Amino acid sequence: MIYAVIDTNVIVASLLTRNHDSATVRVMDAVYSRTVIPLVNDSILAEYTDVLHRPHLQLDPEKCEFIISLMTDIGLYFDPVSSEEPVPDEKDRVFFEVALAGRSRGDAHLVTGNMKHYPPASFVVTPAQFCELLGI
Repeated sequence: MIYAVIDTNVIVASLLTRNHDSATVRVMDAVYSRTVIPLVNDSILAEYTDVLHRPHLQLDPEKCEFIISLMTDIGLYFDPVSSEEPVPDEKDRVFFEVALAGRSRGDAHLVTGNMKHYPPASFVVTPAQFCELLGI
């Protein structure tokens, strides 16, 4: 089983793109098909809810509710593992630390379009890198 923390920017990009074969869409398709099990906690789900409902993004409310419900229902909940690694934006720390916690379960990654927001680590990957790992 493959586990991943999906950064909010990946979800947003998958909803905004017109390219149905983009890496962000393929990552989310892997979540929808349960090929990838999302790793979540209450803080991550709260950020998903906040960002996906921002009016200026003009995202389809039904799709957003589907994604939030799916992540809530199939996601594995983890408490963050404390890390001393510097994170440029403290609100992103929870994504990194939940991915760290998920690694205790097996093959877990943090999938993000903003690599510079996280410490360098082998498990922090771009959507394209994650698709390559999955063979999709």
